[in-house]
Amino acid sequence: MSGSTHKKDSKSQVTRRKFLAGFAAGAAALALPLGNANASVWEEYFRQHFKRLDKDELKDILANLEKELSEKYKKDVTVKATPPMDNVVFGYALDLSRCIGCRRCVYACVDENNQSRDPQIQWIKVLQFKKDEKWLDLESSNRYYKPEEVPEEGRFYVPVQCQQCKNPPCVKVCPVQATWKELDGIVVVDYNWCVGCRFCMAACPYGARNFNWGRPYVPKEKLNPKMHYLGNRPRSKGIVEKCTFCIQKSREGRYTACVEVCPVGARKFGNLLDPTSEIRYILKHKRVFRLKEELGTNPKFFYFFSMGSAVKGKWR
Repeated sequence: MSGSTHKKDSKSQVTRRKFLAGFAAGAAALALPLGNANASVWEEYFRQHFKRLDKDELKDILANLEKELSEKYKKDVTVKATPPMDNVVFGYALDLSRCIGCRRCVYACVDENNQSRDPQIQWIKVLQFKKDEKWLDLESSNRYYKPEEVPEEGRFYVPVQCQQCKNPPCVKVCPVQATWKELDGIVVVDYNWCVGCRFCMAACPYGARNFNWGRPYVPKEKLNPKMHYLGNRPRSKGIVEKCTFCIQKSREGRYTACVEVCPVGARKFGNLLDPTSEIRYILKHKRVFRLKEELGTNPKFFYFFSMGSAVKGKWR
């Protein structure tokens, strides 16, 4: 797939960052091509911050998005803005003794969250380590392993994604407050407010954020039409995106895509405030740890090794 059809008009695309730069220089009118200067484009650039939208404004925006995306992708698209549930703070636990490095979580996440196929964007990175090496040095891991079968002998795997920190450094450095932590603990991004400065990427110690250097491309037949405004709706060039714990699913009381697809049950997800939840059981009865705890980010993503032996067998 060459991707030529979706890149041919890239020169006419204007990022919010470029537009704001032109506005600051007193040349905003020149920053937006006249050929694109219709009402919907202007509305997108001057759209209010998500947290400042009233119910009627949000309703109109969602309706317009549904109409626009349905026409573009030839599907019945629904875009919701489901708020956090009461008395819910999401947490995640991953059993490293069971993970086999098959990357099915990566591909399920791509499909569910409409991540770009060209250029390629992946919110989950599965890191490979040798069992006799200091594996907590994430930067020296092997992300691009490609054996015929997994797991490889003498190797183990550490999937990494947004850690949904209680004290997220990415939020602190954003100069326009385009990213913030919701009441249920999910750190989100207002794609229309992001200016692409990438300060949040520099601040994140887990490498969990992704920048769209090119115009994102999702094939029409691959688009997931069930979307959340702060989650898996299509993104644009020049903005940052990240894992949202499948906000379009989790806020409907469902598991994330990576939990559902894991063939060995290594991934656990639930409500940290519910004492009867599986994740609370794990935190109470397993020896859990978090990545780079010394930084004080207080992640809500936990790792542990179960008492049993690692899953045996090979996967292609």
